[in-house]
Amino acid sequence: MAKELELKYGCNPNQKPAKIFMKEGELPLTVLNGKPGYINFLDALNSWQLVKELKEATGLPAAASFKHVSPAGAAVACPLDDVMKEIYFVKTLELSPIASAYARARGADRMSSYGDWIALSDPCDEVTAKLISREVSDGIIAPGYDDAALEILKKKKKGGYNVVLIDENYLPAPIEHKDVFGITFEQGRNNYKIDESLFGNIPTKNKNIPESAKRDLMIALITLKYTQSNSVCYVKDGQAIGIGAGQQSRVHCTRLAGNKADNWYLRQHERVRSLKFKKGIGRADRDNTIDVFISDDYMDVLRDGVWENLFEEKPVPLTREEKRAWLDTLKGVSLGSDAFFPFGDNIERAHRSGVEYIAEPGGSVRDDNVIETCDLYNIAMAFTGMRLFHH
Repeated sequence: MAKELELKYGCNPNQKPAKIFMKEGELPLTVLNGKPGYINFLDALNSWQLVKELKEATGLPAAASFKHVSPAGAAVACPLDDVMKEIYFVKTLELSPIASAYARARGADRMSSYGDWIALSDPCDEVTAKLISREVSDGIIAPGYDDAALEILKKKKKGGYNVVLIDENYLPAPIEHKDVFGITFEQGRNNYKIDESLFGNIPTKNKNIPESAKRDLMIALITLKYTQSNSVCYVKDGQAIGIGAGQQSRVHCTRLAGNKADNWYLRQHERVRSLKFKKGIGRADRDNTIDVFISDDYMDVLRDGVWENLFEEKPVPLTREEKRAWLDTLKGVSLGSDAFFPFGDNIERAHRSGVEYIAEPGGSVRDDNVIETCDLYNIAMAFTGMRLFHH
């Protein structure tokens, strides 16, 4: 391992010189293939911390799909049912635990995950590499690679796919630094441990948070720990289904993440799964088309006749009433917020996407209003007392 690594450029081509380096000791990573850039390494190091903490908290292999220093998806290894296999395009694959984790992380928000950086908590095996080889992706970080997996990954992007090996035993210094406008900032690392002990303070009337929801709330909070603030995360069955990142208003985070969660669930509607695409339509084009099909803009597409280039037969769009009726069957969703909810409107929006469990720091002057809104919908909410801003 080297002490420093020169990069082609920084965030943009005009930002030179660029490198990553250690002030003391050697870099805890090795580039096995490709030439990762500045943003690649920001994604790699943030996403690695996320999956490492997910595995430590849940005991399950974990994966993340990262874009522009925020996760597009995160998940732990859980079995996929037939519907999930279909909408994640993995019906023909026998998935290992780490492969199932990545399929779930990549599949929840496929549009945002396009061209992602991948992080795995466990060594990458052959089936996971095969899954990655079919997707548009920039690179991967993992604590190990099977020989067969490495050979598959090295062929991706005409041999230029970025493959990074991380030392899973590396522990960073407790103090971190960052330069902005020539001025150095210093702070202690955010080493706050996220576990079930955070969910003991439940101010709502409904105080029942089952073990499965506690796991999902931990996944939400750990995901938020590495998401640009303001941020909100919806989780169901061990995977993030909607992440809202970097918004100035918290309710905009809640809406953005809730819309993504809705899209994830609408993709499971029988009418959407039965769409008959013409041969030759690629996976990314199908993702984009499905997103339009379940949006309110699809009627304009029908009027323009664009469907003729995509489908073998004219599909029947879902009405707003049909979509609402389907979304009303979504239940058991957990929601985490990196800071307190200032108004009950966040809870109103969360309820529309099946949220039944919430974890947030508490501490707003309007906590009473937020609690009352939760009680209106029988939502169980825990005050963690822990803010998770990430910048």
